Amino acid sequence: MKFVSAIIQPSKRSDVERGLTAIGLQGMTVTEVSGTGRQKGHTAIYQGAEYVLDYLPKLKIDIAAEDRLLDEVITVIIKACQTGRLGDGKVFISELRQVVRIRTGENDNEAI
Repeated sequence: MKFVSAIIQPSKRSDVERGLTAIGLQGMTVTEVSGTGRQKGHTAIYQGAEYVLDYLPKLKIDIAAEDRLLDEVITVIIKACQTGRLGDGKVFISELRQVVRIRTGENDNEAI
């Protein structure tokens, strides 16, 4: 099993969700986050004053995926989010040692 975390533009959320549902993925966690990378921040004007916003709004999508779905999950995220401009996001993949469903005690693939 793998744990996939993707940092994406908020406007790409529904495209990612549709794509993941289409490949049979049943669950994910979405969190509103803010961050900075190569894109850096941008300036904004609020009540006539200019401010530098160092951290930009993003979404973090966390997915526990079976090994057999990993390549499809990554492909869906990239296709849904890639614009070719700075700020498209990143996908992080790590090993997932164990998953336990609290309600039933099921483990690993049965738990996801």
